[in-house]
Amino acid sequence: MAMEKLSSKYRPHFWYVAIVSFLLWLVLLYLFNSSVKTVHNHERLFRQENIIDLPVHVSQQNHETDQVVVSDVDNITLPVTGNDSSQEVQISEDAKVVTDLVEELEKENVENEKKRGDSGLSGRSTRSRRGHRESQRVRSSDKKRVRHNDDDESNVDNSDENHQPLDKEPNFIEPKNDVTSIKERANDNNDVEISKQGKDDQKTSNNNTSKVKSRVSAKRNRPRVVVRPRVTRRNDPCRGKYVYMHDVPSLFNEEILKNCWTLSRWTDMCELTSNFGLGPRLPNMEGVSGWFATNQFTLEVIFHNRMKQYKCLTKDSSLASAVYVPYYPGLDLMRFLWGPFPFMRDAAALDLMKWLREREEWKRMDGRDHFMVAGRTTWDFMRTPENDSDWGNRLMILPEIRNMTMLLIESSPWNYHGFAVPYPTYFHPSTNAEILQWQNRMRRIKRRYLFSFVGAPRPNLGDSIRSEIMDQCKASRRKCKLLECVSGSQKCYKPDQIMKFFLSSTFCLQPPGDSYTRRSTFDSILAGCIPVFFHPGSAYAQYIWHLPKDIGKYSVFIPGKNVKEGKASIERVLSRIPRAKVVAMREEVIKLIPRLMYFNPSGKRGDAGRFEDAFDVAVEGVLGRVEGLRKRIEEGNEEVFDFPERFSWKYNVFGNVEKHEWDSYFDRR
Repeated sequence: MAMEKLSSKYRPHFWYVAIVSFLLWLVLLYLFNSSVKTVHNHERLFRQENIIDLPVHVSQQNHETDQVVVSDVDNITLPVTGNDSSQEVQISEDAKVVTDLVEELEKENVENEKKRGDSGLSGRSTRSRRGHRESQRVRSSDKKRVRHNDDDESNVDNSDENHQPLDKEPNFIEPKNDVTSIKERANDNNDVEISKQGKDDQKTSNNNTSKVKSRVSAKRNRPRVVVRPRVTRRNDPCRGKYVYMHDVPSLFNEEILKNCWTLSRWTDMCELTSNFGLGPRLPNMEGVSGWFATNQFTLEVIFHNRMKQYKCLTKDSSLASAVYVPYYPGLDLMRFLWGPFPFMRDAAALDLMKWLREREEWKRMDGRDHFMVAGRTTWDFMRTPENDSDWGNRLMILPEIRNMTMLLIESSPWNYHGFAVPYPTYFHPSTNAEILQWQNRMRRIKRRYLFSFVGAPRPNLGDSIRSEIMDQCKASRRKCKLLECVSGSQKCYKPDQIMKFFLSSTFCLQPPGDSYTRRSTFDSILAGCIPVFFHPGSAYAQYIWHLPKDIGKYSVFIPGKNVKEGKASIERVLSRIPRAKVVAMREEVIKLIPRLMYFNPSGKRGDAGRFEDAFDVAVEGVLGRVEGLRKRIEEGNEEVFDFPERFSWKYNVFGNVEKHEWDSYFDRR
């Protein structure tokens, strides 16, 4: 009885333990399935075919041959697994090139035959009247001569051809004239003139063969196929402006946003990527609506949503002059920047490159008509392969990306393929009326201070001039307004506070920080404040499509070296500018506002077309660049670019690589 009472007493506890154990088992099973799913989504990223530097492997069992893509920019060979149809197309293209060149060579040989027809006519008639015995005796004696004459280059070549091993590829472009000339020399041992002529023919034929081989090699090094967009009617408003958008797997964009909580440890990126990437809506500023708390790293989302509204977006890739890849490389990288697995930073990018290489649109120009947007500076995507633990990933140095056009908020002055586009600001109007209203407000506003600076010092950067700028601003208290972004200060992160700060100043100082460019540049221009630059890489050599070539019309340039050495007084330089000049510069800045901001993707502009925003200007720049590359390839240029890559900044700004006063700013030696 005692045992029964004891068991009945603890029976409920056993059930509790069993239930808790079952629930714990379910939780563990869920976590295990989630991890398996994550590994499954990324396991293909690390397969052998995704390693770019691996050689092409040919399977002897399946007799499948991998297609090889050659990047003309840096001559790196990429293995691409293709289907049988693409292989047949490639083989047919090579065969066509070979056939055309062989026909061309045969025509040359026919012409040579005609030229020597008169001199060889008597020899041939005499040779035809000779008897069978004499001919047989001559051929036997000539065979001995062929065996013992090691100095005759043509005979050595003929011997090699006859004893060619079975595993050696036959030479399909070898001209038929070689065999013909050898037979003629064997049939006439007494005709010395004909024999010498045969040797000359052999040498000529060998020279022609080497020329043919070089021409085949040159043609194969160029892009395989260059297809122009299908021509539409002349009155088509989108003629030459059509853009095709790849339907990439959701792994590269939508799933990144769905898992927005993984993007940052310190910032709520789910809130900042809302509203099509514009972030939370803000109250009206200066009586004008269209303001959002936009994060500077969400440009990829904004651009993607603007592309969905692009008036010349097409689903027919044959019409497209350019192809857009809606990948979010900056947000993808953000997930793993501070993680323990640096190799994950490259995983999705490598997977996307493999996906692109298999698309028919890519094969038209080896990706030279493709473009992509990254909402971070170029330095975040230039990690070298030998330093996996360094900052960022290696997206910008991948061979496929080097063929594309990359749009970033800051580009490298020494890269062919990177082009800078404006940082996203806080202003995203839905109508042109809101732009006009804001511009008129900027013209009437009164500005109390001569110049101002918003930022933090960079004591760890030896060449930074921020400390000197802040010291000069403190010395000019009545004319300079300083907002020092020290630790604990919240004003530097509040859009309304920053904009009010710029609205009160005539000039806004924009020195380099961790990199050349600053988002503050575009916030200040939005406020009608004239920017002051201290390095040409902060704007002039960056936003070549969006800013005027005449830098003096909208900005002031003070060499940073003069400020660092105490040779330049910022207050004195700015005070000497005539008032009429200041008014003209401010008007130019106000006119630039539409080109440097991004429209609200959800807005429906009934009067669209009056203003072009930063998106429209960027797409126009991409279309112009792709058209230039297409023409150079069609003209048969061996190199797409005819200037060294380290002078890219100079060519993009001035159209040449001649010596310039800014060379010292970009000299990497």
